[in-house]
Amino acid sequence: MAEGDPDTSAPGPAADADTDSDTGADAGAEHTNGTVDAENIALRIEELILGAERQYTPFQAARAAGVSMDLASRFWRAMGFPDIGQARVLTESDVLALRRLAGLVEAGLLSESMAIQVARSTGQTTARLADWQIDSFLEGLTEPPEPGMTRSEVTYPLVELLLPELEEFLIYVWRRQLAAASGRVVQAQDDAEMVDRRLAVGFADLVGFTRLTRRLEEEQLGELVEAFETTAADQVAAQGGRLIKTLGDEVLFAADDAGTAADIGLRLVETLGDDPMMPELRVGIAFGTVTTRMGDVFGNTVNLASRLTSIAPKNMVLVDGALRDELTAAGLAPQSEKAADTDEGRAAAYRFALQPLYQRPVRGLGIVEPWLLARRG
Repeated sequence: MAEGDPDTSAPGPAADADTDSDTGADAGAEHTNGTVDAENIALRIEELILGAERQYTPFQAARAAGVSMDLASRFWRAMGFPDIGQARVLTESDVLALRRLAGLVEAGLLSESMAIQVARSTGQTTARLADWQIDSFLEGLTEPPEPGMTRSEVTYPLVELLLPELEEFLIYVWRRQLAAASGRVVQAQDDAEMVDRRLAVGFADLVGFTRLTRRLEEEQLGELVEAFETTAADQVAAQGGRLIKTLGDEVLFAADDAGTAADIGLRLVETLGDDPMMPELRVGIAFGTVTTRMGDVFGNTVNLASRLTSIAPKNMVLVDGALRDELTAAGLAPQSEKAADTDEGRAAAYRFALQPLYQRPVRGLGIVEPWLLARRG
């Protein structure tokens, strides 16, 4: 099977074109040569990035790594790579990656399902990173500086210069994030708290985004979404929260305590509300038990935060009763504004004001009493 695999490591020779027209033959040859040149440059860039040339079929790579073809296929799919039959496109680095994952399972450090989760989470995260870097970063830098030059000709030397620097920076950021996540695990009270934790979870949603998609040009819409995501990510990080994910016109964030989440929600409204080019914003925050998995959050608390966001007034922050209780218990907000007025000594220490709104039924979550959050003073 391995010996008979087709070798697709390089483009095939150009086919001879038998035409009656010399002009047609020349044009066909020029097109074919241009395609072959582009494919050759693409292969050179791939080899530069991977640090090795294509030499294995999937079957050969699995055998060299000492794993079954079934397990190798599961690892590759988890990392987000398509099935490629038995084309000879894999490198020594692919073999090494398989060997490492399988070795962690054999050593008992990871179960097979956990190793596949590691492959999936890493693949999904880095796939998005790679797409962003190509679309928003390399695309602008590889604009041909002179007429007659192709983007491919510019890309190779640029990647050659940037690759080691970006690789080192990626490792640095990953280690920093891993250290922060490890610290949260160590501080957890028990094993159950590592998976089911009490957190504040919030959504921030742009109002009227669907209408904007019909009115704005694609480039303008892309710039608006990028500005929204960038501002939201900066504010969440600056206040000490964690950005869970972005969904174009919506961001999901989490914080370990109610005060941090309240600050994030209000800062998002304050910052984005000052931007005349940005649509109005709704923010909803809930506090409670949250299931965390592969960097994401799930559960009724997340669902409640989403529902609160959908009913929040424009450029306002709406919170649930549990988050309100956390703020009052921590002395960050008064039990009521009347109580704050009668206790002038403590009023200055309160950071937040809370106004109750009418109780209302929320589909799947029962009766909810939302509270309007604002800063005091």
